[in-house]
Amino acid sequence: MSSQFGLLKTGSFAPFFITQFLGAFNDNLFKNALIVLLTFQAASWTSLKAEVLANLAAGIFILPFFLFSATAGQLADKYDKATLARLVKILEIGIMVVAATGFWLHSLWLLLTALFLLGCHSTLFGPVKYAILPQHLHEDELVGGNALIEAGTFVAILIGTLTGGLLAGAVTHPVWIAVGGLVVAVAGYLTSRGIPTAPPPAPELRVNPNPITETWHNIVFARENRSVFLSILGISWFWLYGALFLAQFPAYAKNVLGGGEATVTLLLATFTVGIGVGSLLCERLSGKRVEIGLVPFGSIGLTLFGLDLAFASPSGLIAGAPLGLWSLLGQIGTWRILADLALIGMFGGFFIVPLYALVQVRSEAKHRARIIAANNILNALFMVVGALAAAAMLSAGLTIPQLFGLGALCNAVVALYIYGLVPEFLLRFLAWLLVHGAYRLEKKGLEHIPLDGPAVLVCNHVSFVDTMVVMGASPRPIRFLLDRRYFHIPILGYLLRRSGAIGIDFDDDQPETFAQAVKEAAATLAADELLALFPEVTLTPDGEIQPFRPLISRILASQPAPVIPMALQGLWGSSFSKIAGRAMQRPFRRGFLSPIALVIGAPLGAAESTPERLQAEVTCLRGECR
Repeated sequence: MSSQFGLLKTGSFAPFFITQFLGAFNDNLFKNALIVLLTFQAASWTSLKAEVLANLAAGIFILPFFLFSATAGQLADKYDKATLARLVKILEIGIMVVAATGFWLHSLWLLLTALFLLGCHSTLFGPVKYAILPQHLHEDELVGGNALIEAGTFVAILIGTLTGGLLAGAVTHPVWIAVGGLVVAVAGYLTSRGIPTAPPPAPELRVNPNPITETWHNIVFARENRSVFLSILGISWFWLYGALFLAQFPAYAKNVLGGGEATVTLLLATFTVGIGVGSLLCERLSGKRVEIGLVPFGSIGLTLFGLDLAFASPSGLIAGAPLGLWSLLGQIGTWRILADLALIGMFGGFFIVPLYALVQVRSEAKHRARIIAANNILNALFMVVGALAAAAMLSAGLTIPQLFGLGALCNAVVALYIYGLVPEFLLRFLAWLLVHGAYRLEKKGLEHIPLDGPAVLVCNHVSFVDTMVVMGASPRPIRFLLDRRYFHIPILGYLLRRSGAIGIDFDDDQPETFAQAVKEAAATLAADELLALFPEVTLTPDGEIQPFRPLISRILASQPAPVIPMALQGLWGSSFSKIAGRAMQRPFRRGFLSPIALVIGAPLGAAESTPERLQAEVTCLRGECR
């Protein structure tokens, strides 16, 4: 994980990271300090009940996300994001002055105005926060950068929340809360001055001030790419799911665990540390690339450990409540609950970091900030709907552990729905499991696969899982052209069909069959996508390369593109290969976690990529040059 922490030493990332960290810290410092102050001193400020004030404050803070996210996205696409970041920090300084005035004058409405303005501050910074990363980081740094941003944000929220609560109870006059916030805001402005320039992708854009129509436009931009839009829905679902747990921590700590304020802090810290660890592990697990195969892995953990938390929770209040923190930690069941919370957070990191990176990579650059704005709007909407649904179910008699269990089951349903619509997630998950769990894959020459533009990948064919291995190694999505018989393999065949793989019946002599396959393959290349095929067509019966079929020549004649030869080594003799036409029956015949390799050669031009030349290149990549 050293490489992602190395980003904190770079001038392109460190100033921005510190700026966003201080902003998230300050938002939560002021918000929580105000809520604690109004909760325990409500009578001196207003006749409203403390519970009403707490919910009113939460609603006021989130309202700007609905009103101004669309405008914020336009501004981030139209103007330099570094300049916008500095202007937002100047706004934050002014907000703290308003807050200080409100505390000095003992004016509740001035304080709520400051809280609303802090919500505006977060709304304006949101599109800048995620849209700037692809401009300052290389693609192989995006996962690590997003991991640091997610981990840093949650740690800032935790520290800000705790600091705000402590300040509210410790200061002699509440104006010192705003003074502390002012110091943080000034520090944030100073660090923002070090953010490198980030030129706007759409300087000609005319800003539409209507939040309703512009919100719809932003959602339309997001829906242009199906995987981007469904990733946004996945991110929004995660925020709903996470907020569902976080919102219940105070009541859960008091009424279920029998603890006090320190227990709430412990639950929050455990959950936050889990998210931080999971986010930071993403880079190592994904090999420094956008690995969406981690997303199903994350959703599995979110469901399993959410259910276990529901079952691990006490059915009645623990005897002797209220318990001190050390007494509670003396209960063996408490450690299971803490482990569940930490693992929910960790798998949440596996879930959300690749989704944010995918949105950044696959969004059109000139619309990226507005797509991030659409994401922020949907995040806020999902959290509000989730909070209302949770309140309704708790009012109807559902217990908090039952609410956790129901949320975990809903998470499984949502995950299956999204993966059914975009099978690429599950395909990448299976590929990731194969190359990290069943084998140890060594990738040689991966730099030869272009990060953009069309290319044809050709590879020798030694096992039933060759598609998974090639997919697991590639930094980009691949569309396969395969013998139609593969579509009859359980699970794999279904996923290949749903992912758009091109099937062809090589036993069919009708010209129309081949013409249609060539047409689809050419269209794939014309769309600047990667196409992969195994020119041998069938599995090798003896481990040797079989003659390459001429289909590749017909495709390149229709749509020329670079051709990248590849060779698989080590899979022959595994349970997924076959000898004399029969599949191997003994699982992992070569041993669990056996080393395999995918050797990738330099690209060849379309004109020189004859079947004979490609067969010779693949043979040579296997170490059998003649």
